[in-house]
This record gives sequence, structure tokens and C-alpha cells, in this order.
Amino acid sequence: MAQYRSITVAGIQTHYGPDLDGNIDRTTEFVRAAAKKGAQVILPSELFQGIYFCTKQDPKWFLTAFAAETHPCVVAMQAVAKEFGVVIPVSIFEKDGPRYYNSIVIVDADGAVLGTYRKSHIPDGPGYQEKYYFRPGDTGFKVWKTRFGTIGVGICWDQWYPECARAMVLQGAEILFYPTAIGSEPYDAALDTHLQWQRVMQGHAVANAVPIVAMNRIGLEDNDGVKQKFYGHSFITDHRGDLVEHIGADEEGVLIHTFDLDLIESYRADWGFFRDRRTDLYAQSII
Repeated sequence: MAQYRSITVAGIQTHYGPDLDGNIDRTTEFVRAAAKKGAQVILPSELFQGIYFCTKQDPKWFLTAFAAETHPCVVAMQAVAKEFGVVIPVSIFEKDGPRYYNSIVIVDADGAVLGTYRKSHIPDGPGYQEKYYFRPGDTGFKVWKTRFGTIGVGICWDQWYPECARAMVLQGAEILFYPTAIGSEPYDAALDTHLQWQRVMQGHAVANAVPIVAMNRIGLEDNDGVKQKFYGHSFITDHRGDLVEHIGADEEGVLIHTFDLDLIESYRADWGFFRDRRTDLYAQSII
């Protein structure tokens, strides 16, 4: 019987605090648990090195950025990836000389670093003042040929842009990952955007016939008096946009799912989304 190509993906939803070492230890335990259940690519949430510090502007947080190759989270996850034979997209606050980025370092299953993606879309608003800290990414959208399959990774605000998902799938991404930090809005405590957050990525899944793993953090964080509650609701969607795994607003845990990559490739070709694109017309109307 012919063997089909499969990939087992996982994501971590949990809370994080100000202790870098404690956050690394917490993430390591969840990676270990996911690996024991057969996960091959495991996604922690955005900036798991500490609290989400972008709720206010404070220059002290620039001291928590490191070069990609020496970032404590990257070094620790390299060892973990090698020990368990798993791929880990590692979200970090990156320092590159005088420049600062919100970045992802892709660690392959042997612990080797495949490269870095820098967040392209940088939000700026109440509770999410990222333009103070991060330059817009200069890497362009990228995909990575890991031991288990070709993956694309965007970061939080990137997930609201269909161009990001499409660009990664056009480059051959077989599954997309989005580490996230999103929750309450300071100007309206009653506003809960988690359904819109899920639906926009479900739309990317449908339009590109690609599974998506989106992992958020949970908990109430206090950034020197500025409080932000993160709403969880992490999920995995299949290539049809159906939620195949999901978790609630306050739960912590690991989501795991296995996908048949050959079946998805055939489905994508059958639907003709990429056959019928009109790139000759798009250039005339895009500003």
C-alpha cells in the first residue's frame, strides 16, 4: 500500500509572566508533552519570552531584545528541538545592531536554525503600541523546508492580511502557522474580537486550501499599571476552513492534529484557486 505524506502539528496555549527562564521552562514542558503525543511541528505563542510589553511605551523593554542567534529562547528551543526531534517556530524580540524586530526563528528537528522571518505588518493602537518597539520586517514573506514539510509562518497582525497567507502558499507552504498575542481592547472592555480573529484565518484556509495553526496566550497581564487580558481561543483549521481543534478563553493546553498532505495537495489542485488567478489584472488595480 502506498504511503501518504502526513504531518502532525501542535500549538501551545498558556499564560506567561515576567520571568524569562520560567517562561522557557513552561514552554519546554508543553513541547515535551506535545512531542510525546507525536507532534512534529510545535508552535508556542507570540513573544513567549515575557509579558506582552507593547501595551505601553517604555524604553526599558529594549533591554530584553537579543540577536536572533543568541536569543535565550532560541538557544533553549534548539536544545529542545534536537532532544525531541521536532520543529519549533520561536517568536522573539530581535535586536540587529540599532534595529529591533518582532521575529520568528525557525528551528528544525535537528536543532539547526533555518532562518528568520521579521513581522511585516506592525500594529499601532491602544494596547498594541508595537510601532514604538519594532521596525517593519525587511525579510519578505518566507517558507521553510523542514524535516516534516514546508511551512509558512506569519506573526499576529500579519494574520489579518490575505496577501501574507497567499504569498506563503504561492511559495509552496503546505501549512501556515501564526503565533499571536491578542485580547482585550483598552478603549472598550466589552469588545471581544476572537470570532473575527478566527474567521479571517478560516478564510485564508479556504482561499488557499491550506491548514492553519493559530496560537494565542491567556491570562491577565500587568505592565506597570497597564492591564491586558488575553483571550485565548487558539485553534487549528483544516484546508476547508473547518475548526478541527480549538481551546477556550482561559484554558491552557496543547492542540494536536494530523494532516494528509497528499490529500490536501490534490484538493487544492482540484479547486483551481491557483489555476484561475489573474495576475495580469491584479497589477492594474493594486495600489
